[in-house]
Amino acid sequence: MTATSFNAAAFDESVMYTYGRFPLALERGQGCIVWDTEGLAYLDFVAGIATCTLGHSHPALVEAVTDQVTKLQHVSNLYYIPLQGELASWLTANSCADRVFFCNSGAEANEGAIKLARKYGHTKLGIEGMPMILTAQASFHGRTLATVTATGQPKYHKGFTPMVQGFDYVPYNDIEALRATVASFNSEGPQVAAILLEPLQGEGGVNPGDVEYFKQVRQLCDETGILLMMDEVQVGMGRSGKLWGHQQLGIEPDVFTLAKGLGGGFPIGAMLCNEKANVFQPGDHASTFGGNPFVCRVGMTIAKTIEQENLLENVQVRGEQLRAGLEKLVAQYPKHLAGVRGWGLINGLVLQPDGEKAAIDIVKAALDEGLLLVPAGPTVVRFVPPLVVSEREVEDAIAITTKALAKVFD
Repeated sequence: MTATSFNAAAFDESVMYTYGRFPLALERGQGCIVWDTEGLAYLDFVAGIATCTLGHSHPALVEAVTDQVTKLQHVSNLYYIPLQGELASWLTANSCADRVFFCNSGAEANEGAIKLARKYGHTKLGIEGMPMILTAQASFHGRTLATVTATGQPKYHKGFTPMVQGFDYVPYNDIEALRATVASFNSEGPQVAAILLEPLQGEGGVNPGDVEYFKQVRQLCDETGILLMMDEVQVGMGRSGKLWGHQQLGIEPDVFTLAKGLGGGFPIGAMLCNEKANVFQPGDHASTFGGNPFVCRVGMTIAKTIEQENLLENVQVRGEQLRAGLEKLVAQYPKHLAGVRGWGLINGLVLQPDGEKAAIDIVKAALDEGLLLVPAGPTVVRFVPPLVVSEREVEDAIAITTKALAKVFD
């Protein structure tokens, strides 16, 4: 399936080898369909890894970026940027947050949250030494040195030691382990500044948070003054079926981070906080490109389209349809498949842990049949289509997955 009109050899000679790429060169897209350089079509259930909220070339987005680039694409944050204020106002009006810091990616948003937590620890909790941030095992928070340290997966740390100080890891959805860890660090005075968790662990295997666990985490933070920070980079902006993933858990964080779906394929990130956590002052943190007019116009277009096209309802209905179809496949292959888990349009098909096949085998077989999927660890196949996906396209994805599983397991 190598695209012969694309010079892969020249690409590999000049681009740094940081990805193990599939033999596929994509050049255009429309909605949930993408085409390669040979003109072959693929149903896109990767969406830039949960990023292309409106799919590809959505008319509203095309109109917005075309118009904005003729007006103003970038100015410094030394000046007021009206579109930045408009997007920040929408985000705070539609969430529990009071303030927004704009940046360019999820890793940068989480870096901002980490810095915010440290300053909060020093200035609000009176921590004199190293403010600690607790994260979950199997978490993923980014690839910068601080965010990869925050990531509770040792495989991402290999080769990059020493890691950044001030992090420790706890089992996900285990409140007793969390309470014990906080008590240990705080035994001689405040030391834990923040707890950083994903509402649903994406890269860690599509693991949804437990409602009762998160309610108790919120209570623990209220009792101790610790910040509850939520990484919404993958589930935010409607992918869970609610606007924010933490709404699935019935709690409100002090800080939460966004990227991916906020820009629909354009680079924007955001770190949001309530007034309790609003400790940054001029000079504490900054971003050259963060919140520029172009990306904020994109973000507002994404936000308005989610509202105007009732995409949250579509996410809920299509997500139920997708999970029902995948559950039938689990019943068909119980020896190989362990189950389905997820929310809205972030779902994982889970393989049996002791099986002979891995998630990548299914992803490759689906690619050969014209469906783009992505692993979430070695035993989970992730389904994250654009939020505009149709009933027919979900049917087609299930049909293609059925063919792929037959090739892998039969």
